[in-house]
Amino acid sequence: MKAFIKTIYGGPEVLSLEELEKPSVKDGHLLVKVAANSANPADWHILRGTPILARFAFGLLKPKYKIPGADFAGTVEETGEGVTDFKVGDRVFGETLRGGAFAEYTLVEAPACGKMPDDSGFAEMAAVPIAGLTALQALITHGKLQEGESVLINGSSGGVGHFAVQIAKAYGAKVTAVCSRKNVQFVQDLGADEVIAYDEEDIHHHMGKYNLVVDTNGNLSFKDYKRMGHRGVMVGFTTMKNMISVSLGAKTSNFSLSSFTATPVKKDLETLAHLIQSGLVKVHIDKTYSYRQIPQAIAYIESMRTRGKVVMVWDDDL
Repeated sequence: MKAFIKTIYGGPEVLSLEELEKPSVKDGHLLVKVAANSANPADWHILRGTPILARFAFGLLKPKYKIPGADFAGTVEETGEGVTDFKVGDRVFGETLRGGAFAEYTLVEAPACGKMPDDSGFAEMAAVPIAGLTALQALITHGKLQEGESVLINGSSGGVGHFAVQIAKAYGAKVTAVCSRKNVQFVQDLGADEVIAYDEEDIHHHMGKYNLVVDTNGNLSFKDYKRMGHRGVMVGFTTMKNMISVSLGAKTSNFSLSSFTATPVKKDLETLAHLIQSGLVKVHIDKTYSYRQIPQAIAYIESMRTRGKVVMVWDDDL
């Protein structure tokens, strides 16, 4: 099978397309023929081995896992012993936390997969797992968002943010979104009740008050969370200094602030599939690449200027 591999840490240039043996199915796993992937900030962080602390999980001196990539959508090729919820031929989407998705076939634990809605496409659903799960778990699992509450979503036009706006609206919240001026109309079309253009109003001096503040961009300070929110969820961070500062503030205060890494939970994947099938959440694809252009796709996502998601399809005709 074709697969991108990495043997050293670095930028997209360290990736090479190679021929490898197709994985053998294991108990409790699915072997999935990949039809599409999506790129996430986590992909370039893992590829570069940053922040350094992440290397304790992914390999201290060199990458522990050869094939990168987390998000995928495709068709079940084989099922392992003990798998009862899926069968050969099922169209599925999900994520592999340790990589392995940027290949023609990926081996994944069955609970990390969900079935695709009947009328959905592979590129559409490949864009969902990490970003959709992060948005859903930030708002509902960790943010405890309730119907009728107000939420501020910082970084509302990106992969996680554009899902978060729509999910919050689907759960009956009033949404104030923060994005650049050029993305205001896009975010309004997603359903945001109010939009703050950060290049016109300094969010660090904004005096609005919200039940929940969710930061997908990672540039809010602890003072920002406390000033604007009754509780907060930190999804990303721009620098280690900022992350440490916010985390220390939370530990020395009674302000409720959560930070987390999204995990593939079957129930949450099913919730996302339902929201998409019902039309309450729509996937916006900013750019589509061929699988041969996976390094270019990662470079594009690293620029942090995406509107929605970036996908890569395993179709030589693209």
